[in-house]
Amino acid sequence: MTDQEFQGLGPAFSDFLAGFRDCCPQKQTRANFDNYCRGLLSDLPRKSAEPIALACGCAARTLQVFLADRPWDHAAVLARLQRHLAAHAATRPDDGLGSIGVIDETSCRKWGDQTPGVQRQYLGCVGKVDNGIVTVHVGIAQGTFQTLLDADLFLPKKWSEDRERCRDAGIPDDVVYRPKWRIAFDQLQRLHDAGHRFDWLCFDEYYGSKVPFLKLLGVVGQRFVGEVPVNFAVKLRGSPRSRRISTRVTAAMARNGQRFTVTHKATADTVWRAVERRAEVDGKTHRCVAAICESTAEVKYFVSNDRLAPLAKILAVAFRRATIEHGFRLAKQEAGLMHFEGRHYGALQRHLILSLLVVGFVAVQTERLRGEKSPGDGGAGLPAVESVLPAGLPPPPRPSGLGADLLRDPLSSAA
Repeated sequence: MTDQEFQGLGPAFSDFLAGFRDCCPQKQTRANFDNYCRGLLSDLPRKSAEPIALACGCAARTLQVFLADRPWDHAAVLARLQRHLAAHAATRPDDGLGSIGVIDETSCRKWGDQTPGVQRQYLGCVGKVDNGIVTVHVGIAQGTFQTLLDADLFLPKKWSEDRERCRDAGIPDDVVYRPKWRIAFDQLQRLHDAGHRFDWLCFDEYYGSKVPFLKLLGVVGQRFVGEVPVNFAVKLRGSPRSRRISTRVTAAMARNGQRFTVTHKATADTVWRAVERRAEVDGKTHRCVAAICESTAEVKYFVSNDRLAPLAKILAVAFRRATIEHGFRLAKQEAGLMHFEGRHYGALQRHLILSLLVVGFVAVQTERLRGEKSPGDGGAGLPAVESVLPAGLPPPPRPSGLGADLLRDPLSSAA
């Protein structure tokens, strides 16, 4: 990034935020909206309400109230962001795979018991059961363009069943426990309404193991490639008995299968051997794939409802799931995705949405700057954020006082 490009991000960010300020009805709320977003894009080591408030010279309580109590339409901000990113994606070239929606979850350790959704549960960030929260996301990978599109807190059953505890945390009565796969499907419907059309979906073995989720995707005509666990149940056509997918397509078969090179942006390419067979999942024929890595002997199993694409494309789509891991790292490190500190559900949701807003801006600007680079810049345009100092951005108004194939379905969002 040149000095000129770096300096140009300030006005560009101000123009970007201007497209959302009317979701805040009051002048002071709009100023707080600007301050919070600029804080998320700054180089602060911790990007929660208090350090952002101290950095911009206002009382910490001001931004805490902005998140939890001030009347502004965060749902409209999210919908507008999703429409903006859908319009941008429509102008971007792909790499032959089309537009890929990526479903995954991320987590954060939290101590205490009053942060909404916090409890002992499996946290991917530490690889074990620990005290923390989990959020579910859908991202997009289209050619070199990639970003997060949606975010929702996973509310565990124990929380949902204790409505008094929920009310103390500001959780509305209509927000109840939903399985993570159900949250993801609702997000897909929301993204469909915003104009996103995914040629493919990919997801990990948790989502792949949920047959109702796979069935819903089939009902709405969405192509997918999902990783599944080794004990995923399939049936041979005409057979009443289920069998493990690992007995339909075995690791031994994969070792003698076709050889494919899987390219990675940040690490060395890997070579996989793969084989496929057909089997039924919930009465529908699916492609079952076993793949084994030549260098590590790791074995993965996938299912897909696509019948025509070559096996090389099925594997390429499956391994694009790694892009959302990059999105999580960027969102956590550069936009404070999990830096929320508070006890109010509405404040947490707003923090998540504003983090998505900042990540979306970074993704669009990354694509713009990549397009302006000369051919000799090679890999310099990999999606990543350079720290933007607060001084590099024009100050916002100061408040007075203290203070293709996706969802080709007949189902509407209401349905």
